[in-house]
Amino acid sequence: MSQVTDGAGTQSSAAVKLSLFTLTTMVIGSMVGAGVFSLPRRFAEETGVAGALIAWGIAGTGMLMLAYVFQSLAVRRPDLDAGVYAYAKAGFGEYLGFFSAFGYWASACVGNVTYWVLIMSTVGAIWPALGDGDTALAIVLSSAGLWAFYFMIRRGVKEAAAINKIVTVAKIVPILVFIVLALFYFDPKVFADNWGGADYAGSLFSQVRGTMLATVFVFLGVEGASVYSRHAKKRSDVGRATILGFLSVFAVFASVVVVSYGIMPMEQLAELRQPSMAGALEAAVGTWGKVFISVGLIVSVLGAYLAWTLMSAEVLYVAAKDDDMPRFLGRANHADVPVPALIMTTALSQVVLVVTAFSDDAFNFALDLTSALSLIPYLLAAAFAVKIGTRTDPLTAGGGKTSNRELTMAIIALVYTAFMLYAAGLRFLLMSFILYAPATILFVMARREQGRRLFSPRELVILAVSVIGAVIGVIALAAGWISL
Repeated sequence: MSQVTDGAGTQSSAAVKLSLFTLTTMVIGSMVGAGVFSLPRRFAEETGVAGALIAWGIAGTGMLMLAYVFQSLAVRRPDLDAGVYAYAKAGFGEYLGFFSAFGYWASACVGNVTYWVLIMSTVGAIWPALGDGDTALAIVLSSAGLWAFYFMIRRGVKEAAAINKIVTVAKIVPILVFIVLALFYFDPKVFADNWGGADYAGSLFSQVRGTMLATVFVFLGVEGASVYSRHAKKRSDVGRATILGFLSVFAVFASVVVVSYGIMPMEQLAELRQPSMAGALEAAVGTWGKVFISVGLIVSVLGAYLAWTLMSAEVLYVAAKDDDMPRFLGRANHADVPVPALIMTTALSQVVLVVTAFSDDAFNFALDLTSALSLIPYLLAAAFAVKIGTRTDPLTAGGGKTSNRELTMAIIALVYTAFMLYAAGLRFLLMSFILYAPATILFVMARREQGRRLFSPRELVILAVSVIGAVIGVIALAAGWISL
């Protein structure tokens, strides 16, 4: 809980405490965004029913272990707030903690832009002037929405969280309606024909591999309650909300994909225009189904945007309070809203939004870059869980080592996130370096404010690696080896 000092030098605290239900809706709200509405086509392009079930099994296990990691760390290290960033710092030092905070924040800002592009693209189906969400009119309207959310959020955490709770419930309804109607129109013969996949899908292994990155993107946000832990009524609620939110979303996401295979042949699903959930329901019930899902998409995306903006501003704020970001980012208003951090978050989203007008494939690139940037903080959090699980840590609640069960889960989560980062490819690793290296300016500003040495010997090595990676990335872009 942040405190605000008044003119007399006394301190007052805006006691904003969130319940288990509210924290759970924040986890769900941060995960259920645009991705779920594109799942039928994304999976049909790569795999049949068998491959989809295996892919969900792998992704579900890996992300569930990651969710358990956040639950375990929330209980064993209650002194650490803003989970993702705090765990990286506690485990691997201030500079990597800074990278984790910045990477998480930047990924949220990039991801937020895709939400506005999707909204404008969806409305563009009936208003051609919006095109695919990248026309001048679309950018103007998206910018207006972006700043409208800024003014709403700055009114207070409690008010924004309450709105998020309502929006989360509202956006789940059309998805559940889709599942129920798809079951009603479910054709066992079509489902059986889709079992092994179409001719273009290839081997079962290639089918599963082709869907893995799609599952990573839709599960981003599993750490939602962890990031907002300083506002929880009870610390134990953070872990419970993480698991409840993940299991709820996993069941919904997997169901959306599986029931879609019973509506129409896989080849036709793969040809649907996004959002493909709308096209699938239209094939089952008619035009009203497409309209219904399109409206649900807009509500869902706005809810996800709210959740991610809240979390990203919170990470910058806590990093500043811990002296790992410049002090101006650690200021909060009377309603406990980190306004400078919120302004910086909105401003970066605005810049990226404008850039989309000059890129031919900015939307897909932003999606993949969001996933890559988010996996780095996840990887460090899982590594921290493994670290405190293999040695005595007097700072953990109860003291001693983590249980063998918790350690096993942490190792699985670490292996899974490392593999997903590898699967993202060298292109996005280099692009991440291009973002991380110049961001070090913020770290330097913070150190200078404290009158401290800018870098330790170990931190200089990390800096050198990031700068070299950024230089290689810039050269690769200039030479055309990688592209935006």
